[in-house]
Amino acid sequence: MKGNCDLCGKYGYLELHHIFGGANRSLSEKYGLVVNLCHECHNEPPDGVHFNAENMLALRKWAQKQAMENYGWDEAEFIRIFGRSYL
Repeated sequence: MKGNCDLCGKYGYLELHHIFGGANRSLSEKYGLVVNLCHECHNEPPDGVHFNAENMLALRKWAQKQAMENYGWDEAEFIRIFGRSYL
């Protein structure tokens, strides 16, 4: 699909990124904690989120705050669902 990257804003082909992947991938999907990223922001070194821990952490902090606000969770509830806090 084409659109604007949720990180850099560049228009082009986008890739779906599950902010909390691995064992939590299905939870990211369930709670809408996914973003559309251009290939460079998603999966290219050095700044793509799969290569850059700082960028990944920033996304996770943002997503945790969004989830807590949107679902009325406190930090303990987020930890119960996702296993840890990123704040």
